Amino acid sequence: MASTPSTSSDPALTSQPVAHGVALKLTGGWTLEAGNKLESAAAGVEDAGRAQGAAELDCSGIAAIDTAGAWILDRARQALLAQGVDARFVGVKPEHRALLEAVRYRPGEASPAGQGSVAAALLADVGESMVMAARDLAAGLDFLGRVTAVGLRGLLNVRSWRVTSFVYHLESFGLRGAPIIVMINFFVGAIVAEQGIFQLARFGASSFTVDLVGILTLRELGVLLTSIMVAGRSGSAITAEIGAMRMREEIDAMRVMALDPLDVLILPRLTALVVALPMLTLLGDLAALFGGMCITWAYAGISPVAFVIELQSKLSLERFEVGLIKAPFMALVIGIIAAGEGFAVSGSAESLGKKVTDSVVKSIFMVIVLDGLFALFFTAVRF
Repeated sequence: MASTPSTSSDPALTSQPVAHGVALKLTGGWTLEAGNKLESAAAGVEDAGRAQGAAELDCSGIAAIDTAGAWILDRARQALLAQGVDARFVGVKPEHRALLEAVRYRPGEASPAGQGSVAAALLADVGESMVMAARDLAAGLDFLGRVTAVGLRGLLNVRSWRVTSFVYHLESFGLRGAPIIVMINFFVGAIVAEQGIFQLARFGASSFTVDLVGILTLRELGVLLTSIMVAGRSGSAITAEIGAMRMREEIDAMRVMALDPLDVLILPRLTALVVALPMLTLLGDLAALFGGMCITWAYAGISPVAFVIELQSKLSLERFEVGLIKAPFMALVIGIIAAGEGFAVSGSAESLGKKVTDSVVKSIFMVIVLDGLFALFFTAVRF
């Protein structure tokens, strides 16, 4: 019989050979206060049970045990199991059993070694991204179809329209978003004008800066910048609101009350976004033109009156309409993506943050893609 020297409060063990292996009597306090002695006692358990057919870890003499002690003791037991020793706990007190069962040693899983070439891994990532993009597109079209069905059903029942919710979200997306939209477009219009003046001055064509600012703003830049800002501001808000409701199971509660979440939550937000974005685009266009007018007046000596006259002579209403007609479609894309990502949130804060990020990234990407498709279309029809 062998034993490890200890005081009454230190973890200790006594080993005794039995017919089928070894019996290890554990005593003392297996707690974090023992410090290194806890690790030494666990190592003693492994040494005493090694090369035995079986080992009984008698825990009836343990005076106290905490999370650290339970974890280290179970680690020693699993180390014996890995060496082919049938190690098991016996005589565990009821108050210790729950802790030993809850705090189990779980060895970390080694990451799989990289196999294959870098080129193959890159192609695999590209293929996976394409598959995920196709799934996102299918999910977005499915969501759009369901929202359209709910909207058409609502057109047949005027009393079901949620006017209060629509007005509230119209104020949130439109009125409260107007200052940042105006400011961003003003500065971008001023920057475009400043660069146009200095670049065109080399050819003695500074006056064409007015045409540059007008065409670029009304046809492309105004609606694109406004849509990107709305995707970052309003789209992320929609995803966060819907996602938070998913986490609190409020959407499930709506279904229990026979309320359609698409009708109650999505349709008012989507409608308000479709209405607000063209109005914000108009404000953004005016702000960008005003910024360009200020810069051309300061740097090129083109007065505001001359700026407006030049705009009227070179720009037609069709150029403004080309830019404005994109706004509702971009708003629809932003709303569908934002709402779909909100419904995809699971029950953790990490999931909410990830989906909000995905919503903004996907919305901005699709806005740019949609603008490119419109540009190709209008170029093809010579409009």
